[in-house]
Amino acid sequence: NDMQKLKVPRNIQWLIINGIIFLLIMTVLRLAFVLTFHNISYLSGLLPSFILGLRYDLRIVCIVAMLIFLFGLIKPLQPFHRTKGKRGAFILLITFSVILTLFYILDFSFYAYLSQRLTGSILNYAEDAKISMTMVWQTYPVIWLVLSLIGAVLLMSWFINATFEYMAAKPIGSTKKSRIGWGIAFFIALALGIFGRVGQYPLRWSDAAALGSDFKSQVAFNPFQSFFSTLNYRHSTYEVKKVKEHYNWIADFLGVQNPDINVLHYDRNISNAKNAGALQPNVVLVICESFSAYKSSMINNPLNTTPFFNQMVQQGIYFDRCFSPTYGTAKGVWAIVTGVPDVQLYNTASRNPSAVDQHTIINDFAGYEKYYFLGGSTSWANIRGLLTNNIKDLHLFEEGDYQAAKIDVWGISDKNLFLEANKTLANEKKPFFAIIQTADNHRPYTIPTEDKGAFKEVQLPYDTLSKYGFGSLEEYNAFRYTDFTFQQFMNAAKKENYFNNTIFVFVGDHGIYGNAGDLLPKAFTDLRLTSEHIPLLFYAPALISPVRFSSAVSQIDILPTVAGLAKINYTNSTLGRDLLNPEVQKKDAAFIIDVDFKKIGLISNNKFYSLTMDGGPDTFGNLLDNGSIPITDSLRLAYKKMTEGYYETARFMLLNNKKKGFY
Repeated sequence: NDMQKLKVPRNIQWLIINGIIFLLIMTVLRLAFVLTFHNISYLSGLLPSFILGLRYDLRIVCIVAMLIFLFGLIKPLQPFHRTKGKRGAFILLITFSVILTLFYILDFSFYAYLSQRLTGSILNYAEDAKISMTMVWQTYPVIWLVLSLIGAVLLMSWFINATFEYMAAKPIGSTKKSRIGWGIAFFIALALGIFGRVGQYPLRWSDAAALGSDFKSQVAFNPFQSFFSTLNYRHSTYEVKKVKEHYNWIADFLGVQNPDINVLHYDRNISNAKNAGALQPNVVLVICESFSAYKSSMINNPLNTTPFFNQMVQQGIYFDRCFSPTYGTAKGVWAIVTGVPDVQLYNTASRNPSAVDQHTIINDFAGYEKYYFLGGSTSWANIRGLLTNNIKDLHLFEEGDYQAAKIDVWGISDKNLFLEANKTLANEKKPFFAIIQTADNHRPYTIPTEDKGAFKEVQLPYDTLSKYGFGSLEEYNAFRYTDFTFQQFMNAAKKENYFNNTIFVFVGDHGIYGNAGDLLPKAFTDLRLTSEHIPLLFYAPALISPVRFSSAVSQIDILPTVAGLAKINYTNSTLGRDLLNPEVQKKDAAFIIDVDFKKIGLISNNKFYSLTMDGGPDTFGNLLDNGSIPITDSLRLAYKKMTEGYYETARFMLLNNKKKGFY
């Protein structure tokens, strides 16, 4: 009645009612997000997140309403006066209902998988569609999700039709003058809702950074905002001016011989052979799926998930502050093999034809046979291209090359992968460099039936699992199973002749974002470092003495360090450094890039500096304890310079670290 008195046109009233319904649905889904992935106690202090989230939601609803409103301004297409207009408006609203439901289903599934709201990186999985769809089928209740999609769309379609019939039954009430006036006012209101604020700049994804924590930011986002905000950075390139701006500092930091700012070379020719023993040591590098440090026994997690690995740590060279440069298996493999952080903001460097030509120190292991063992297919993320294009005479073992049967989308079990790799290596007469990449600590978290006798699954309440970093019982037991496979591998390897002359390296491909609680300083959780914090162990009881380091190191440092341990001559042309070099130990550094949040950062001297790439706020985190860090302008400037230097140099190296004369 009030609307009639105010002479508000029926189409505007109808759009307002439907807009409110969609806003309520999106708010309920935001609440469901918190309760699904956390619990009701997390709602405390989230009012600012819900308010900002409502503004993000309003933007989406206003875009849809604007389309229908402008559509209805065309006289033959007016929804309350023409059948074509009604049909067209219904098609737009129902299409939006389908998209809305689909985006939220993907969003919840994506978060369950990666602890991250839906981002543009989901498109990467489309490039390995068969593998991705198989993993989805084996991990998620696909049929129920499809039925939920259908049910939700039918329910929203009923609401859309019911509200239309309700408005159509009302008398017109408006006049030509009131329609013009209300039309202009409604257009301005929708435009303001889309812009997001009254001011010079629109509402941006980075406004969520002001909420004070990653969790609050995640709650504020809706899947549309998080998805489309991550599609802006697609192309890999570099700016020579910026590379040169940081060259002198980087060259000095890396110890570049004969630096030349005009040539921009980073080569260091390292001579170790004069110190070598009589035997060339073998190398077995194990890249461990989702080997997140805070979930392990090495930081005294009470769930004691990796007791065997922790025993090895006591006998090896262990780095308890190692980080992957970014999140993602393909990016982790890239960093380890090439020594260059994958700083591409869209997709992965392994899929970039311009970047796939890379020098790797693996080739400097002259006279060594090279092996790569993966239980599944290396077609995933074009890893096969990275490996076979850059590692000379590589023996590549993947799905179909093993006697063991495939157990899920990721191929054979990790235990069988280790045992079959061990059998192959035991028969090798030459020194070898082998990489073994595991996969079982990954959805769908398959524990092979054949191992359920020797490996006992443990039942724990969800509250206990959540308190110490695990989202489900399946994840917890898969993490424990990883330790079991390490034990099976090492027990088998110790029986072989190659064992005593082999350097074993274990490193995570990436961490998993989550709440580390009191297990680590709070900055690890608040600044998302749990996504990159991983164990790094060099294990060779007959060759090296045990020592533990707490300096910041990176996956990119692994190959130079292994080459130093093996006493080989090699050329290093990347950002990686030999971690056992006394000069390197004086200045620790680990570069981090968060592609989804568009942040770059550097860990050094127990501090983590993080810089938002679009000009948003920068932050410091204390990685030593929970105390505050005295921040001076000179400290901020120094860390910013180092961070930008790493980033700009890595962008350059992705396209300029060409392999040297092998083909």
